[in-house]
Amino acid sequence: MMTRPQQGRTHRLTRPSIAIAAAVAVTAGVVAAAPDAKTAEPTPKLSLIAASTSVTLDSWKDDPGVYLDLGTYLTSENGAFELKVTRKSYKDPVVATQVLRNGKKTTTKALPAGLVKDFSGLPGFAQVSVTDAAGKTVLKQTEAFCPNNASGRIRPDAPAQSKYPQSCPVNPFTLGSVWGVENGWASNTYAGYYAKPVQLAAGTYTAKISVTKKYRDLFGIANKPQTVKVTVRERSWEEEEGSGSAPRSAAPQSAKSAAGTQGHAGHAGHAGHGGHEGHQQAADAPAASAHAAHGAPARPEAPAGRTTGATPTFNVGHGPYPPAPPALPWALKKESLQRQAFSAAKVGDRPGQTDGSRQAPGAKANAKRPTGKATVPDVPKPDLRSLPAYGITVSDGYEDVPGKDYLAFSANVWNAGPAKLVVDGFRSPGKELMDAYQYFYDAKGKQVGYTPTGTMEWDPRPGHEHWHFTDFASYRLLKADKKESVRSGKEAFCLANTDAVDYTVKNANWHPGNTDLSTACGQENSISVREVLDVGSGDTYTQDLPGQSFDITGLPNGTYYIQVLANPENRLKETNHKNNSALRKVVLGGKKGARTVTVPAHELVNAN
Repeated sequence: MMTRPQQGRTHRLTRPSIAIAAAVAVTAGVVAAAPDAKTAEPTPKLSLIAASTSVTLDSWKDDPGVYLDLGTYLTSENGAFELKVTRKSYKDPVVATQVLRNGKKTTTKALPAGLVKDFSGLPGFAQVSVTDAAGKTVLKQTEAFCPNNASGRIRPDAPAQSKYPQSCPVNPFTLGSVWGVENGWASNTYAGYYAKPVQLAAGTYTAKISVTKKYRDLFGIANKPQTVKVTVRERSWEEEEGSGSAPRSAAPQSAKSAAGTQGHAGHAGHAGHGGHEGHQQAADAPAASAHAAHGAPARPEAPAGRTTGATPTFNVGHGPYPPAPPALPWALKKESLQRQAFSAAKVGDRPGQTDGSRQAPGAKANAKRPTGKATVPDVPKPDLRSLPAYGITVSDGYEDVPGKDYLAFSANVWNAGPAKLVVDGFRSPGKELMDAYQYFYDAKGKQVGYTPTGTMEWDPRPGHEHWHFTDFASYRLLKADKKESVRSGKEAFCLANTDAVDYTVKNANWHPGNTDLSTACGQENSISVREVLDVGSGDTYTQDLPGQSFDITGLPNGTYYIQVLANPENRLKETNHKNNSALRKVVLGGKKGARTVTVPAHELVNAN
């Protein structure tokens, strides 16, 4: 699992390396007999299965290491396997509860205290051991399991769609999540992006996979380990390119990071959205930058097998789409470069795909701007809230602004509901700005009012090239007395649902759309744009470029606070304006050109 910085640790990166992974998952192709309805029990029956008795895994010469996706799945029969994971506040520990449904009756069962410590899944769920052809054990490890992993049906009469969210959140300030394996479905037990690649030489192996005893006892899972024959083959890009053949499976790329299982309801932040700026860097830089470091030519985008979900076909005809990766704090991106990802999908803002793994249609704006008198009716409204900053580090000004020191960070504003935020922009012919309007809806979803709420502006810079809603949030560096010292120049945004912050709030949408920046945020010739922040979801921006991050070159060492402020001009109508600000304490040290930042824990959350 990806390590988190320890309290009091100092961080300094001299150059950002945007590395956003895309999820790769194989849907199990197993079909089991449907259970007899008369014998169904209210408690779900969980089983470990293997989709195949053998798998072939690739180890790349320039990026050695193998990802152990062995094709094992946890199935749920006689009902869905569902867990609710919450914390009351950042002062309280994470608590997990199993939800049992029997018709209209719902009961709950608390999981042991301390078993689940975050929202990334069940730790130490699967035990994996690997032996070589001589019978010698060469690997033994446990892996976490996110029930929301890549999944598929195991019988034809199972629900056509899973009601559960895609992925488990890894944003350190997540407040609530729902995990589940739908009735008659199976979810991949592989830890995915949480797992590090293992070192296995080319050859044949035998892998044994089992559910650890504590989870077998807790959920009544039979002790039936699965055995899978593993063939590891060594490959190189030079050979693939020289042969002119496409790789059979998705190839790792060192610049695409490991960040979290199956998508985490949000892409890797807008890494500047990856900050939308970072999306362009991620689109242009990953393959090229990694190989430039090795003196090798840039890799072309690799084709991938149709069942991997790694290409723009997104597993069409082979099961549900893999979801987007989670928000990836900027401070972790350099570390991520040291890890392979097992996706060949290219990262970036391009039509239909922003993060390499997810395709989500943009919400369609009204064809015409509203008419009649603007009104703000007495109906449910959104509640915008800020999360404390994270992914905090010191960077230099790069070649753009040499000799400068900057404080980079990730920031998230989320919607606690009970209504989604809907903003439409309408363009007057010949004008550069769109007029923006906020819409309101009754309990049945009927539009019942609107109000003007500022403007949208077209950002033509490479890596942006979409419409930004102005004054959505602002970021300020406050002195120890909490008076403003430096303000970020970033205050205009394209809204997207990048993070599942709390899917336990009222009206939370477990399957939000509007996650794709290219489709959601319009094009230069757009006449209208709709941007949405759904209930339970947040929008992460990574402020890592000069003009976004804080210029700390001339600031004295000492204590400061990063303030994330939602709706700073109160132009958006909400249920509560008193929870729009969040502060994160930081301590600056060092000397010019070698500044450091120490990030104390925020209550129980010890993430930089």
